[in-house]
Amino acid sequence: MLCDTLALERRSGDVVCTEALGYFVYPMASGSVRTNGWLLGGDIASMTLLVSATLTVLWFIACSSQPPVVSQSGSQQETHENTVVLPSAPSPSITDGFDGSQAFSHVRHLVDLGPRPPGSDAIRQAQAYIIGQLKGYGCHVEEHDFHASTPIGDLPMKNIIVKIPGGGASIVLFATHYDTVRLPNFVGADDGGSGTGTMMELARVLCSRKGKLNIWIVFFDGEEAQGQWTDKNSVQWTNTNSTFGSREMAASMAVSGELKRVKAMILADMIGPSNLRIKRDTDSNPRIKRDMGSTPWLVDLIWETAARLGYANVFINENYLVGGDDHFSFIRRGIAACDIIDFDVQTTYWHSPQDTLDKVDPRSLAIVGHVFLETVPDLEKKSP
Repeated sequence: MLCDTLALERRSGDVVCTEALGYFVYPMASGSVRTNGWLLGGDIASMTLLVSATLTVLWFIACSSQPPVVSQSGSQQETHENTVVLPSAPSPSITDGFDGSQAFSHVRHLVDLGPRPPGSDAIRQAQAYIIGQLKGYGCHVEEHDFHASTPIGDLPMKNIIVKIPGGGASIVLFATHYDTVRLPNFVGADDGGSGTGTMMELARVLCSRKGKLNIWIVFFDGEEAQGQWTDKNSVQWTNTNSTFGSREMAASMAVSGELKRVKAMILADMIGPSNLRIKRDTDSNPRIKRDMGSTPWLVDLIWETAARLGYANVFINENYLVGGDDHFSFIRRGIAACDIIDFDVQTTYWHSPQDTLDKVDPRSLAIVGHVFLETVPDLEKKSP
């Protein structure tokens, strides 16, 4: 981390000292300089000397007084308020065009909206943002509105679906949820944000491509258990108070006949940590029911793809049954599905106000996005 990155920001030749240092210097027109809101007149040369001297002092102050700290997720961040510095994402040139930094910028925007439970003003803003960005990429976007009967009343919900046509009949679903659990001050950077940012960037890349498969990228509303919860320990998850968006879509596709065309459903949920460790949502015990985890052949395919790309230390060969998520809405209807999730965070910031932007690493988003992109041709080989 460069010290001048911590202390100074350069824009179009101007130099601005960060707010955390408590001092601003803005070059102004007509030989004036504004410092901390005060406008000073005078000779521009003398003012330039003043600015230069001031910035030199502040540079040394910043270097000596602003050391980096390590977050719970293991990523470095600045101590400056509202500023996060994380390891850079891999170049899109080595991740098949997927830009982890762009995915991260989407997460940042969602977090800035605040808590986004179903039916809230913030989630409506999130919907507008997601739809606007996707259409800006040239994607065909559908909005599926529905009402969900929940323990806290009837709630309006919206699934957002990108449909990328292919040359065949088979459909592959990539999915995530964009709502947040109804908890005070919960902004869901990782849980709700990381998957959404990743799928938005995946759509940007894939909407300009056409292959054998029809690719649908889905943003589910209402994944979280609905209730007036007070903290993470009060949240009660059941099959009927959660996963509203995925259950609605699976049922609608069954009625329309489209469900039988779905070859695979791949879900991303909580994929942001710097020390990302995604375990297999399977169990080697043959007595475990099929609908208690992800579909083994699909898990194998994704993990083999990740290993081939050099990500075996992220997609690790360790079993861990998640126990409930949007992929079950499709598994229970006979569709192969896989949950990509790092659930180790359940003992740290999961479902707490600490699920903030510093818990999301653009590098992790890029890794998952790269694996998803490379999984598509592997699935095409299995498609009739």
